[in-house]
Amino acid sequence: MGGSLIFPDENLHYQSKDGNVSIYRSDCIAFLKSLPNNSVDILVTDPAYSGMNRKMKFGNGRIVGEYNKEGNGKWFEEFEDTEDNYRNFLQECKRVLKKESHAYVMFDSFSLLTLGPLLREYFDVKNIIVWDKVNMGMGHHFRRQHEFIMFSTLGNKKLTSKSIPDVWRFKRILRGVYPTQKPVEVFEAMLAGSVSDHKKYIVCDPFLGSGSSGIAALKKNCMFIGADIDKKACDISKERLMYYINYRKDKFQQKESHVDGKVFWR
Repeated sequence: MGGSLIFPDENLHYQSKDGNVSIYRSDCIAFLKSLPNNSVDILVTDPAYSGMNRKMKFGNGRIVGEYNKEGNGKWFEEFEDTEDNYRNFLQECKRVLKKESHAYVMFDSFSLLTLGPLLREYFDVKNIIVWDKVNMGMGHHFRRQHEFIMFSTLGNKKLTSKSIPDVWRFKRILRGVYPTQKPVEVFEAMLAGSVSDHKKYIVCDPFLGSGSSGIAALKKNCMFIGADIDKKACDISKERLMYYINYRKDKFQQKESHVDGKVFWR
């Protein structure tokens, strides 16, 4: 790679001056199809699953919009998580990942049950991590306070640490600039088990959202490539990553979200 990312410039939304950070405005599968085989070291992503929203139909929530109205009034287009579509997504993820690599895919409780088992057709699933968001969210049948991260591997790539637990306590982001904004610490914890100091890793997120995964990659001295179909997401991520590159500060998450005294991912 010559110290920078070299990928097709079709749909390129932003690239840093050193070429180490690239953002594309693109559908996740089309974006992945544009990448070369075996070009990514680590996949970290939080797909915008449609299943939970369609199942619950809250009516007028800020994220899900209004399902009974044309256009839905949503911030972003959700990922149509049918089995066929999800298999296409996973197949492309496997193709672009290197033969010795890690993949972290986030799930809510509904998508974990419906789509989680499909990962075993493409990856060696090693564990399911629970993200305890500390503060409760919405829910009709018990209030939701957690999400899941499925950790998988290709080849025999080992974790860089044996001291990382499989329950992570990071406060959810309230009143963020983006409705599904995740704490940077969630992605930092993923990378803590997958990167080491001796190599410049390429981290990929095909559901970029607010850019939290990109901030985490920069904090871990990794190169980063991400994509989102939504222009607002791409604009927010561009602004956020440019600001961090210039000032080494996170413009859209100024306070750390971890609640435990021991910081295991740094």
